[in-house]
Amino acid sequence: MYIGLGIFLLVVGAIITFAYTGDASLGGVLSVHAVGWICIVAGILAILLSLVMMRRTTAGGYSARRVSHTDPATGTRVDEVDVDRDNRL
Repeated sequence: MYIGLGIFLLVVGAIITFAYTGDASLGGVLSVHAVGWICIVAGILAILLSLVMMRRTTAGGYSARRVSHTDPATGTRVDEVDVDRDNRL
């Protein structure tokens, strides 16, 4: 979900850091290049956290139980399969 935001922050941070050639100070308090690096780091963190959270939600396993028996009334074979999703983290 935050992969798009992370990519956006990376691109904006790279543009500010490497392509901006104007005044390198924001009111004499903060460097524009520092803001660019902050955006780059925030973009990398957003992408990494998004991948970690995606992995945690899809890493859950499942348990399956298969039972096979013969119906005494008809003589036919009956197969039952129960699958339970296990969402433990």
